[in-house]
Amino acid sequence: MTTFRPSSKRSGADGPAFYARPKFLTHPRTQEWWTLLHPPYTAMHLSFVVIGACLVGPVNAVRLMLTVLAFFLAVGVGAHALDELHGRPLSTSIPAWQLRSAAWLGLGGAVVLGVVGLFLVSAYLAFFIVVGVAIALSYNLELFHSRWHSDVVFALGWGAFPVLTAYFAQHGTLGVSALGAAAFAALISQTQRQLSTPARTIRRRTSSIEGQHVMLDGTVEPITDQSMLRPFERALTSLCWATVVLAVALTYLRFHPH
Repeated sequence: MTTFRPSSKRSGADGPAFYARPKFLTHPRTQEWWTLLHPPYTAMHLSFVVIGACLVGPVNAVRLMLTVLAFFLAVGVGAHALDELHGRPLSTSIPAWQLRSAAWLGLGGAVVLGVVGLFLVSAYLAFFIVVGVAIALSYNLELFHSRWHSDVVFALGWGAFPVLTAYFAQHGTLGVSALGAAAFAALISQTQRQLSTPARTIRRRTSSIEGQHVMLDGTVEPITDQSMLRPFERALTSLCWATVVLAVALTYLRFHPH
């Protein structure tokens, strides 16, 4: 039997996430900013941008780079800063004013790049700008009584939305292939959510885990925080790398077709 003892303290697991406070960064504040950016997940969601842009050709390299940069600012910087500002889930010591500055600079920079896109692509891109800002604010700040802070909004906002926006930024329209790729990204994001939620519970809300795993041959293995985290976090790592590899492959295909 496994016993969970909920607590505001973290369990024996090292850090609030498997990528938190890496040892190759020696300065504590640099480690905290690295953690705040959620590098594996940010790479995954930026890969959705690339997948959407490179789904069909031709691909405009300038539009692609601007779209990736806009989503990095909005999601990687802005949304994650808002999330940490609201409840400190990563337990960083980054001052609130720095988080607010990062949030508004990130979202503001993304909006500015979106406005540039209005002239490069289409005025209809304004719809994507408004929706993107609305998702970032309502989800991460848990507005409207947290109604938008849900698995469905996460899957659509962090999975489907980047694909559709990037596709539209390239071609000024949406096609059936874009909808299919958006569904793929939404399912991947939903899978990420299903794996990361129990992992976060163990790392951030559990003080101890006790139990044992008895095999049919009588072998007894202790159940620890690490033994429970390992399958979740290995799967998350593979999931992130899989989307990055697909994005790289599509990019190569579009810019080196022969």
